Amino acid sequence: MDYTADPRVDAYIGALPEWQQAVCREVRELVHAADPEVTETIKRTRQPYFELQGNICALLAAKDHVNVFLYDGGIVPDPGHLITGGHENKTARTVAFYEGEAINAPALTELFRAVIANNRAGGWRKIKSGG
Repeated sequence: MDYTADPRVDAYIGALPEWQQAVCREVRELVHAADPEVTETIKRTRQPYFELQGNICALLAAKDHVNVFLYDGGIVPDPGHLITGGHENKTARTVAFYEGEAINAPALTELFRAVIANNRAGGWRKIKSGG
């Protein structure tokens, strides 16, 4: 762990069922590994968010899965076909992980890196508008 963990994110993850904790911890490690400058916080009262010059992703544990919301404006390529929802959403798309599913770490890391690159280029809103 080469990042500063937010104790509120630890608390969110720690309150989940064991399999969801494992998913959230792996996603957390991957997003931080994507770029050493990624920070984490809590927004919307209790949701873990990961940021670098804008939102990268957020975690939300549901009853039977964990959603990873990618804040990409629908422009980040998905060659690994990880995105499971929000294809028409203008702000974020989702990757859902269910109990027993393996995380395609290389593909998810590439998604995170693409969002980070877009954030550094001014954010997906600026990129989409061409300016």
